[in-house]
Amino acid sequence: MALDGCGLVCQYIIFFFNAIFSVLGFALLGLGLWLRFSESTKLLFAINDSGTFATGVILLIVLGTVMLLVVMVGEYGACSKKKCALQLFSVLLFILAVAEIAVGVLAYTNRKQVAVKVVEFYNSIYTMFTVRSDIGLGLTLLFIHEMLHCCGVTGITVLEAVQETCPAPKGFLENIAMPTCPGVISDFFINNAPIVMGVFIGIAALLIIALVCTIILLKQIKKDYTAASARYCAAY
Repeated sequence: MALDGCGLVCQYIIFFFNAIFSVLGFALLGLGLWLRFSESTKLLFAINDSGTFATGVILLIVLGTVMLLVVMVGEYGACSKKKCALQLFSVLLFILAVAEIAVGVLAYTNRKQVAVKVVEFYNSIYTMFTVRSDIGLGLTLLFIHEMLHCCGVTGITVLEAVQETCPAPKGFLENIAMPTCPGVISDFFINNAPIVMGVFIGIAALLIIALVCTIILLKQIKKDYTAASARYCAAY
C-alpha cells in the first residue's frame, strides 16, 4: 500500500520520534535497573523500601518500560500500516501528552515539595557513597557536583567526605568552602520551576506532533484501503 508525500513524511516523523523515545526509554530503564539491583544500593532498599530514593528508582523503571512499549506499538503500526496498532499508538500518545502537561503544572505549583524530594534523593546517593565508595555512585555525584558547582552536604572542602567528586574551586575562597549541594539543588528547582514546566510542556508538544502525524497516517491508510476496495469491486 503506497503512501503519498504527506503520508510518507508523517511515517518518517513517527520513525524519528520512536528512535528518540527508544534511546530515552533504554537509558531510563537501564539507570533504574542499575540503581535497583546494584550491590551499592541494595542496602538502601533493605533499610527503607518506601523512601524517596526507592520511589524515584521505581519511577525510572516504570517510565522507561512504558516508553519502550509505546515505541514498540508505534514502530509496528508505522512499519506494517496496521490500523489497530496505530489507533492504540495514538491513544497512548494522547495519554502521555496529557500526563506530561499535568506533571509539568504540578511540578511548578509544588516546586518546594519537589525540591525537598530531590534533595532527599541526593542525600541518599551521598550517604551510600560515603558507606560503600561505589564508582557508579561516585560518577553520579561527580556529574551533579560539576553541573551545579557544589560540594557535598557541608561545602567545606577540607572536611567534605566526598571531596574527590567536588569540582575545581573558582577563586581563593572556594578552596576553603563551596556552596552546599542540598541548598543549591533546592534553589535550582525553586528558581527554575518555570523552565522545568516548559520542558514538560515541550515534550508534550512533541507527543502531540507525533499524534497528529499518526492521525494523518491513519486517514491515508483508510483512503488507500477504500480506493483499493473500489477498484476491486469495479473489476469483479
